[in-house]
Amino acid sequence: MAKTTSHISRALALGSLAIFVAGCNTDMWRQPRHEPLDASEFFADGAANRPLVPGSIPRGHLREDAPFFTGIQDGHWVDKLPMPVTADLIKRGQDRFRIYCTPCHGQLGDGNGMISKRGFALRRPPGNYHTDRLRKMPVGHFYDVITNGYGAMYSYASRIEPQDRWAVVAYIRALQLSQNATPADADPVELEKSTHPAPAEAASGEGAKSEG
Repeated sequence: MAKTTSHISRALALGSLAIFVAGCNTDMWRQPRHEPLDASEFFADGAANRPLVPGSIPRGHLREDAPFFTGIQDGHWVDKLPMPVTADLIKRGQDRFRIYCTPCHGQLGDGNGMISKRGFALRRPPGNYHTDRLRKMPVGHFYDVITNGYGAMYSYASRIEPQDRWAVVAYIRALQLSQNATPADADPVELEKSTHPAPAEAASGEGAKSEG
C-alpha cells in the first residue's frame, strides 16, 4: 500500500512539473516578426508592412467640415462664424478667453494682460484686438491663430476644442464691438431708452436715503 501511495505521489509530482514546464514555453513571445518597413518574402509586394484598408482614417481625424476645423475655405479665412451667435456661445467664449487668453491679451483684449504689466519680455507684444488691422481681420484668422499659434504665442489646439475656439472668436468679436461701437451700432429700441432722462425719484434717491 505504501509503495502504491509513493507511486501516485511521484506521478502527481511529475505531472505537475510537466504542466509547469509547458507553461514556460516561449513560443508565443519569441515568434517570428518583422520590424517596420522590413522586407518580406511572404507577401507578393516584398514588404512586411501591409497597406491600409481603402478609406482608413487616423483616429480622431474624421473632419469632413474643413472650414469648421481650419477656419479656411478655398484658401481664404472664413468671414462668418460656422454656428449661430447665441448668448450661451458668447458666455462659453468668455469663460475660455478668461482662462487661456487674458494673461497676455488682457480682460478687454487690448494686449495689456499681466504678462505685459509685469514686464515679461516678448519678441512681439500681445495682440490688441482693437487696432484697425485686427478689427478688419476675418474670424477665420483668429481661429487659425488659436489652432496653430502666431509669433510668440504657441498653439492652443491641445487645450481648446474646435467648438470652444469658435466660441472664443465670437467673444473676441463681442469685445471688439464693445470697445469700438457707435450709437448707430446699437439696437434702436435700447438706444431710445438710453436717451430718456432718469426718473426724478431715481435721481433723488440718494437724497431721500440721507433724509431717512
